[in-house]
Amino acid sequence: MKEPDDQDTDGGKSETSKSDGRQSHSSRSASKSAMKEDYKSVEDTGETFTEGEESYLGDDESYVEHLGGSSFQDDYVESTAKSQYMETPVPDAEVAEEEVKKKISESFFYDYMELASMPFVTPDSNIPLDLLTLVHSFGYDCRKRANLQLLDSNMVLYIAGNQLILLNLKTKEQTYLRSSSGRGIGVIGVHPQKTYFTVAEKGVFPKIIIYEYPSLRPYRILQDGTDLAYAYVDFNCDGTLLASVGGNPDHTLTIWNWKEEQPLLRTKAFSQEVFKVTFNPEDDEHLTTSGSGHIKFWEMALTFTGLKLQGSLGRFGKTATNDIEGYMELPDGKVLSGSEWGNMLLWEGGHIKVELSRAAGKPCHQGPINQIMLDEGEVITIGSDGCVRIWDFETIDTADTIDETGLLEIEPINELQVDKNVRLFSMIKMNEIGSNFWLSQDSNGAIWKLDLSFSNITQDPECLFSFHSGAIEALAVSPLTYLMATTGLDCSVRLYDFASKTPLVQMKFKQGGTALAWVPRLVSSGGAQITAGFEDGVVRILELYDPKGLTVFVGRKRVSDADIRLKQVFKPHTSPVTALAYDRDGEVLATGSRDQTVFFFEVERDYKPVGYITTPGPVCQLTWSTASHPESTLLIICENGYVLEAPLPTIKEEEEDHDVVSYEIKDMCIKCFHFSSIKSKILRLIEIAKRKKQKELKEKEKEERRESLEAEMGEDGEKELQGEEEEEEEEEEPEPLPEIFIPLTPCHILCGFYSGPGKFWVSLGGYDSGFLYHCEFPPYDKSCDITEKKDEPFDFRLLEDTEDNPITTITFSINQEMMFCGMQNGAIRVYILNKNDPSLTNMEDYWHFSMHDNNYGCIKAISTSFDDHFLVTTGADSNIFVFNIFSEFELKKVMKAKVPSPRFGIETEPIPEDIEDPKAYSIENARRKREHDKLMKEGEEIKAEKRERIKALRIQLQKLLQMNEELPKHMQFKRTDFDLDSKIRAEIDRKTANKIQRVEKELAWEKEKHQLGLMKLQNRFRGSLESDTIVVHAIQSDHKISSYRLVKPSKYSKSKRPSQSERRASKFERFEKEGTGRKDSQRDTGGSISVPEESIIEKGKKFRPKTLSEIMVESQIEKTRKLILKAERAQLKIQQRKKEWEEMYKSKPDDDYEDPKDVQAIKEAQLYMGDFNLKTAPDYKIPEHMRINAAKKEEELGYLDSMAYAKKMHMNKCIVSLRDLKVAVIEEIQCLVQELKNIQSTLHVSKHIPIPQIPQIYPEEVPEKRFQYDEETLLAFKRQQMKNQAETAPQVEEAASAGSAGSVFRLFSGKDGDLTTRDSLSRSSKASVFNLDIPKFMEFERTDPTEVELEIMKRDEVKHVYMQQYLINRIKELIVTFDAELRLLRHQKLKLDTQMKLSDLHHVTLFQEMLLLKNFEKQENILQERVNSLDKEEQDMQWKINETLKEMEEKKNEVAKVQDQEKALYAGFQAALGENNKFANFLMKVLKKRIKRVKKKEVEGDADEDEESESSEEESSLESDEDESGSEDEVFDDSICPTNCDMGLFELALQLREKRLDIEEALVEEKKMIDNLRKEYDTLSKKVKIVATNLNMAEEALEAYQREKQQRLNELLVVIPLKLHQIEYVVFGEIPSDLSGTLVFSNHSLGRLQERIVQLHEENSQQQKLNKECRERRKQLIREKREMAKTIQKMEETVRQLMVSKFGRVINLEALQTLSVNTTLEELKIKKLRKELSNAKEMKMWEEKIAQVRRELMMKTKEHTKKLHQMNDLCIEKKKLDSQLNILQNQQGNAFQGPRKADTVAREKVTELIQVQAERILALKEEVTLLRKKGGLVLPPIHSPQENE
Repeated sequence: MKEPDDQDTDGGKSETSKSDGRQSHSSRSASKSAMKEDYKSVEDTGETFTEGEESYLGDDESYVEHLGGSSFQDDYVESTAKSQYMETPVPDAEVAEEEVKKKISESFFYDYMELASMPFVTPDSNIPLDLLTLVHSFGYDCRKRANLQLLDSNMVLYIAGNQLILLNLKTKEQTYLRSSSGRGIGVIGVHPQKTYFTVAEKGVFPKIIIYEYPSLRPYRILQDGTDLAYAYVDFNCDGTLLASVGGNPDHTLTIWNWKEEQPLLRTKAFSQEVFKVTFNPEDDEHLTTSGSGHIKFWEMALTFTGLKLQGSLGRFGKTATNDIEGYMELPDGKVLSGSEWGNMLLWEGGHIKVELSRAAGKPCHQGPINQIMLDEGEVITIGSDGCVRIWDFETIDTADTIDETGLLEIEPINELQVDKNVRLFSMIKMNEIGSNFWLSQDSNGAIWKLDLSFSNITQDPECLFSFHSGAIEALAVSPLTYLMATTGLDCSVRLYDFASKTPLVQMKFKQGGTALAWVPRLVSSGGAQITAGFEDGVVRILELYDPKGLTVFVGRKRVSDADIRLKQVFKPHTSPVTALAYDRDGEVLATGSRDQTVFFFEVERDYKPVGYITTPGPVCQLTWSTASHPESTLLIICENGYVLEAPLPTIKEEEEDHDVVSYEIKDMCIKCFHFSSIKSKILRLIEIAKRKKQKELKEKEKEERRESLEAEMGEDGEKELQGEEEEEEEEEEPEPLPEIFIPLTPCHILCGFYSGPGKFWVSLGGYDSGFLYHCEFPPYDKSCDITEKKDEPFDFRLLEDTEDNPITTITFSINQEMMFCGMQNGAIRVYILNKNDPSLTNMEDYWHFSMHDNNYGCIKAISTSFDDHFLVTTGADSNIFVFNIFSEFELKKVMKAKVPSPRFGIETEPIPEDIEDPKAYSIENARRKREHDKLMKEGEEIKAEKRERIKALRIQLQKLLQMNEELPKHMQFKRTDFDLDSKIRAEIDRKTANKIQRVEKELAWEKEKHQLGLMKLQNRFRGSLESDTIVVHAIQSDHKISSYRLVKPSKYSKSKRPSQSERRASKFERFEKEGTGRKDSQRDTGGSISVPEESIIEKGKKFRPKTLSEIMVESQIEKTRKLILKAERAQLKIQQRKKEWEEMYKSKPDDDYEDPKDVQAIKEAQLYMGDFNLKTAPDYKIPEHMRINAAKKEEELGYLDSMAYAKKMHMNKCIVSLRDLKVAVIEEIQCLVQELKNIQSTLHVSKHIPIPQIPQIYPEEVPEKRFQYDEETLLAFKRQQMKNQAETAPQVEEAASAGSAGSVFRLFSGKDGDLTTRDSLSRSSKASVFNLDIPKFMEFERTDPTEVELEIMKRDEVKHVYMQQYLINRIKELIVTFDAELRLLRHQKLKLDTQMKLSDLHHVTLFQEMLLLKNFEKQENILQERVNSLDKEEQDMQWKINETLKEMEEKKNEVAKVQDQEKALYAGFQAALGENNKFANFLMKVLKKRIKRVKKKEVEGDADEDEESESSEEESSLESDEDESGSEDEVFDDSICPTNCDMGLFELALQLREKRLDIEEALVEEKKMIDNLRKEYDTLSKKVKIVATNLNMAEEALEAYQREKQQRLNELLVVIPLKLHQIEYVVFGEIPSDLSGTLVFSNHSLGRLQERIVQLHEENSQQQKLNKECRERRKQLIREKREMAKTIQKMEETVRQLMVSKFGRVINLEALQTLSVNTTLEELKIKKLRKELSNAKEMKMWEEKIAQVRRELMMKTKEHTKKLHQMNDLCIEKKKLDSQLNILQNQQGNAFQGPRKADTVAREKVTELIQVQAERILALKEEVTLLRKKGGLVLPPIHSPQENE
């Protein structure tokens, strides 16, 4: 072992044994001292559990010293690491000094020996610190993230538990660095310049230590970065910053200025586990973290509060959330990450831009992608599938989605499959110049060297180191030499020479190993055998030997130092084997398992099974008693708290008893101990002792105080003391003692060992940890139930600092003076014991050091070498450590293990057959199965006997029934009479039916299964077939013809996908059609909408009678319409004539005009005249119609397939027809043969002619009948199968079943042949039955024939002889005819076979071309799409240019119209002024004056003003005149009309001026729009030129690609069969051997070329003749043109003279023709007429209304007059009544003194009447008043209440 600063070990170790070495235990020393002190108080009380407990407890002073030392160490570390360089409050006097110390010197280094964790040693124990010294590490934690780093080309760095190992790849030498915390190392990282490396540790507030390389001195220490452990660290690109992320529970992300030991930024990375953090290599301000179910993107942002870390969580969206292990930052900020299912995800802006996969939906890797890197412009991914794949960076960087799935398919450039069963986890590049070597971490336990150069000299992957992966389950050390064996769940057993630090050999199995035991020397004297147990319950005996001792053969490969072979294998268990143990005499092997059994084997008799016992729980350990015990017993420790002791089983000498059913040993006296927890009792006793001691101390203090007070104060002091004691007694309330607690679930027993006969020690986990318990077996009691009994240990030992860290495994040195303990947290503890002290009376002094990982590095096994020089530990963290045990007589010589020599004849011994099937029977199950089979066989024999008896009874019954049938009917018994009881038969029938139904139900699944299987077989092998092969044989010859085995048409003949060119053409045509169609549809719909409205109006008008005014208006409108229509027709005619002239002038060619078709033809003729371009020519240009792509090739292939299919199908139909013909021929022959037989039966034998043999139908002629079967066929098949099973051995069953199937097939086919003839025979028999039956009915007594009868008989004989010959000739004719038909069809088929072979060759060629075209298709489609897009873009821009030109023309026309309006305005004003108007100049100035008007769009800002200022120079002449007179505008005032000036003209001038300004504004706007359109036109023209250039380039690229594609197609080999007469390339009359320079031409093409020569000669003469005719024609046209010009000139002069004579001047005829009425005036007249008519109607209506109202007024007046008369009469009546009333009052008032009741009532009534009448009068007055007014409201008459009543 090498460590830095080894020169200081002598002094440093002795000093730090009390202080520095206990740093890892300082935080726990207080609890340990308290526990120890409490335990000592128990001892003082005398309540101990055993004798001699004194030595168990130490002095308190040692613990005080330990406390002081540890606190001092902590203070020292804090002072060196924090106070010097961290900002902490300091006194003012030290401020200056502190500021100086803030800047750390570049040359400052820490002391490694002060930082490194040291072993803890009990104070004053004299145990040396170097009791154990690390010698070598054989393990590797291959599943730890980023656990492989490279410092230089030869130095590798990785973590092993609490050690950092630097491994030299060349020398294999290891250097170790210990962790500072003693709690393990979390992660490591290397500086980009390889000059520093980082060790991020685990523990409470762990440190990050940065070491300098190669000096390995601690350079910087970073603290307070996380709570418990670091998960990942990473340097930025230049190495100035360091990023770290913590593990559970805080997950803190910290950015460090590591050289100053200062954190720059800190935040919480995520709430779940974070795997990785990295800087962006291009930008240090961006980081990325990934982990469980997330990826996060970070940015260092400068906010108003300072520099912050801002994180953006990646959103998975539609993609499933998954753990992201590997990712990579791209230069542009995007991130490429892996996924759990193997695809790559490209992130942009916090979202998944695209998901990358391979073609056909295959993932990029089968499993998670663990790392992604960018190297030399290529992306490298490594996955758990053991593959390294290289991808194109540009493809990934520019990737984007193409559909809604978000997937993009890409293919890797290169890939490397490292090996089978490889799971790559990380990879680093080696710095070797000129090579591309990488080191890879394999999580299946290896370090690989990979060559990723992918050249022709690329090296194969090399496995540099191989290790266990996962936990190492078992360890065994040789009892003879320095060899050890290990095994684990990685299915391997490995052997090491730990003295020479060399791995020797490994052996792989199908199942993982769980237990190991080295066979003792008593069994294998050479120590060459190892026993291994596996998780499937198998135990294997392996033999180790040195292959160098074997016979060496010539040519043999290099021999290794050691080898293993399988010696024996057996399976005693059905669950994992957990323990193996040989007894002290080596006679018996015991194996324990989780199946709760212990099996015993007799070793001397080749491990013959002795028997097994069952245990109450899973077995975890087996230990045989030592030689000091009187008897050999086995200690069996179960996990669930049971401990058993079994005696050595009795070995029987006799042979194996076959009558024994099971191997179980039931009569063994097994002692049992069921552990019951006593920890709560121990803690209770400790608490009682502690309180007792505290009470004694208080009493002692009180006594001392009492004495002092008595001495000082006398009696007053005693009183005062008594008062205080009373107060204290009142205040003190004793706390309750700890309750007795026993866990419901027993704690697991981890390990144990014998201490004496019947006694043992055990260590438990869970609640009962912290103690070693000494137990004793109770006496054996057969009747006791072990599950109910509870046993307690009789003694215990306290183990310091093991409350949550129990001992998992224990071993002892040879002299039993040291007990080596493996702890659950991966630490090693060594207790120094007294000699011959199995009771462990002294366990005070111990040595403790953390080696394996503290979180998951539980020590699984620990063992010493045979001579106690070495200690070996194995852990669950895959690490194997070898230590030197301290010895005063240390040997300095180099030690090496001796591998046992091979036994004599070992190479000739057969290797036993291994048990690889995990479901194989165990020994016990095999015996039980054998016994079960024996019982079943006996049962079957009994059943067979019963069946035989039943069979005999059935035969007897059948005989009786037969005898009964032979009796006369009146004597026969009925069938029911044989039944003893009808109910029995009914019951039997019912049971039989139930059994049948039950069997059908039981076999329903099997039936369905076999039906599905048959259906699948048919679909797989027959579903794709159109027809089977039919072979038709000739009858007389050996000729035969077979049909084609036709498969259903291929996909190419079914599907047709459009090619690229087709797609483009259809798309463009559709675009144009849609455009024109849309316009037409709009036009059509616009016209169709107005028609119904007009028709509705017209219909409405038809139903109204027309008035005179309407007739006048309509006539005026019709007159005007005719005039307008006439003018429009004249104008349309003029326009049409102009258009014709324009078209004619446009079609007029220039003088140098050339027809484009002629130009193109000339160009093609110049290029291709006299040249037949070959496709192999380098300048061959593929014509557009001959360009081929994959789609067209697929169509061609499909067409070929369909043609071949059709021809084969036709031939098959012909063959089937021929087969049917043969069947018909055979049927006819059968009928004829039957007739022959009938005829020959009447003829003499001498006249018989041999009957021809009836032809057969062969099975291959009717293949469809192979799948027809009946019950007889199935029964025959079953009998044949049973016969084969009985005859053949089990291992030949499959071959037998195949043979039986074949025989059944032959049987069946023969039967089918018979079946084919059966029908024909029946038909023939039916046809001839009349002839056969006639003689039977015509038989009479024989008499001598008469002459007539003889004559008739002779005639019949002659007739029959003739018919016999005729029928035989007919049979021969049928046979010959059929054979001729077959030979003819066979000849046709041979020709078709030749064509089909040629088509197959052509098919192969087409398929090769299609594959090649598919490779080119992607790039071709890209180029074609580019050409299409540019072409479309050019067309669109050309369309826009045309539209712009159209708009410019329209705007120019509008400008001309506006200018015409302006001219007309001035002309009209000049006409209104008249001649000699003296105010003409003034009014013209008023008209032309420039006035600033508020513009409508003034709010649009200065932009419009600037545009208005850019007026065109093409202003009208009137406007220029206006500008010239602008200076005179200031002289006159246009607001006042001059005297004597016509006011109407002045107003007209002002109105026309407004119109003029409107016209000018419109003119300016139109000119601006024209300028804008001109600019747009110029821009589009430039763009068109650029697009045209790009289009030409794209077309050239496509042409080049087409040429390359054609060249690749030319490279394909095409097979063309030729006959000798078709070869015309001969040299000296012979065919040359080299035909590479030849051309293959078809006769048609050659003939066409020869014909083309003659055609070209004829075309040449025709062209010359045509040229001559064209010249003559040209001369004639020139002459005619001159004559026409003269004629036109004469006609123009004539027209001018006629106009002068008629009109007096030359006028514009077009204006004259288009002259029409003033439309506006006519419209105003019509409008006026319509208005007058409507006004007249309205006046008439109002006059009628006035007359009606007058009549109503007269009626109302009459009514009111009548009412006035009534009112007058009432008033007169009222006066009369008043006078009468007064008289009555005067006369009768004196007679009565008081008012009477009747008078009072009468008075009230009169008063009411008066009031009503007064109201009525008022109402009438108001009504009269209203009626007097014009338009007054007439109210209804008012009625009195009496009238209403």
